[in-house]
Amino acid sequence: MSELFPEQWPSLLQHLGDWKGSFTRLSPDGNVQKDTPTLVSLEGLNENKSIRQTIRRFDENSQEISPPQVLQYSTLNRGTLFFANGAFSVGAMQFSPVSEFGAELGFIHGDRRLRLVPLFTNTSELSSITLIREFRQDTAATELPPLSIEQLLGTWEGKAIVLYPDWRSPDTFSTRLLLERQGDRLSQTLSAPGLNLTSTAIINGSIVQFSGEENAMRVLLLPDGASCTIPAKITNRKPFFLEVGWLVKENLRYRLIRRYDERGGWVNLTLVTERKVTKS
Repeated sequence: MSELFPEQWPSLLQHLGDWKGSFTRLSPDGNVQKDTPTLVSLEGLNENKSIRQTIRRFDENSQEISPPQVLQYSTLNRGTLFFANGAFSVGAMQFSPVSEFGAELGFIHGDRRLRLVPLFTNTSELSSITLIREFRQDTAATELPPLSIEQLLGTWEGKAIVLYPDWRSPDTFSTRLLLERQGDRLSQTLSAPGLNLTSTAIINGSIVQFSGEENAMRVLLLPDGASCTIPAKITNRKPFFLEVGWLVKENLRYRLIRRYDERGGWVNLTLVTERKVTKS
């Protein structure tokens, strides 16, 4: 396969190791409800043809609060896709308005990982978000500051790679994103081949609420340079997407977008790698 659409298993192997961090459960508004220290180990077996994943959870005194959760696998399920840089998403192939629904979107950058899992109820309402911040054990990696609007303002130019669950050839294209602020309003202009979209939002602390449509999207600004763009409720028979962003440097940001169509089927997974070229 091409460099843009690598074999999935080698991309997963970038995640091997011991990852110390926490699972932080957030409310739909981004408020912390519970923070659980964790140690996630990914061990290659049989010359890395299989992987054993062990998840340990601890209390504030570093005591394990439950038996370790151990998973072992040698293939990836159909709801999973990996990019060459190790970014990935795993989740439901099909959305149903009468079932619980969720997905995981994650990044790896050096000795850091960041993952986020939004969960929706069987009435399609956002129930919680789990933010997972991890550091490769015994390294000097540190957490990034909470994301702010000011860090995002300006012009971002990027490259998008789109992978499909049927493994067709990936699509690639250039992107341009302009973010400007006037008082409590945020203006966003997104340009890509065949697309020029402008939208506005109201800034309310760490919540950016886009208007102009039913169940409009909201952006939550989160710890560790993270953000997520999600609906408060998924509308049946309308396309939707889940997006997670990670600002790993002042001028470098990753975004992962998992899209579903009007029938609730998973359509594709997009990775955007963008760099700030001008400040607002």
